[in-house]
Amino acid sequence: MNNRRRTTLLLLAAACLLLAAAALAGASLPETAFAADFSRKNLPPCPAFPFGTDWMGRDMLKRTLAGLSLSIRVGALTACVSAVLALALGTASALLGGWVDGAVGWLIDLVMGVPHILLILLISLACGRGFWGVTAGVALTHWTSLARLMRGELLALKSAPWLRMARRLGVSRRKLLNHLLPHLLPQFLTGLILQFPHAILHEASVTFLGFGLSPDQPAIGVILEESMAYLTTGRWWLALFPGLALVGVVLLFAWMGERLRLLLAPATAQE
Repeated sequence: MNNRRRTTLLLLAAACLLLAAAALAGASLPETAFAADFSRKNLPPCPAFPFGTDWMGRDMLKRTLAGLSLSIRVGALTACVSAVLALALGTASALLGGWVDGAVGWLIDLVMGVPHILLILLISLACGRGFWGVTAGVALTHWTSLARLMRGELLALKSAPWLRMARRLGVSRRKLLNHLLPHLLPQFLTGLILQFPHAILHEASVTFLGFGLSPDQPAIGVILEESMAYLTTGRWWLALFPGLALVGVVLLFAWMGERLRLLLAPATAQE
């Protein structure tokens, strides 16, 4: 039993190190990712250029790493903002009740009632597009499901006998909150990790449609959008490798979230 738990922890640590290495490597490559050399343009994958080169002779491996780094940074920022917003609104809704609960519920229904991509596009355009525009769009649209989960967990905890007894004894709401928040930690951390793949995919989708990051940034969405014009000429590597890299990062984040949920959940923590 302990061996399986230890193995899962080691795999989670290895996945975190891999993602951190990809983010750091890509962050150090923006200038070289833009370096054009027309003497080597349109080269297929080879030992010197494992991902090939594009129509300007740019190294697709370096462009892909730079794009992944940018996507991971956007995903990290938006996931953190979205998770904190979900925790704050879900907690306020469950503990305060009344009109606060009604207002939060109305806001959740409003956000979830608008098509996701459309709402991200509108917020991104309203915030001036670019890095901060797409970050605001993704962060302000991904908190609803986690907020409902936080609210449900707190409502279940409110009916616990120990909490009812504490309230009758006059324990303040602030002190009760300090005891309640640790119970939300497993769900919160799992929800935070699972926000990453959604945030990264939506950032890439909005950028692919031309409403996200600017074309001068080596984002995965920009790379895929530019490669569409060259697929019919047989340059399949321009979209294949960046697309596989994006899918790999998304699946890795999803796997980490599921493993973390199993580790933190009381029913499966010792399996």
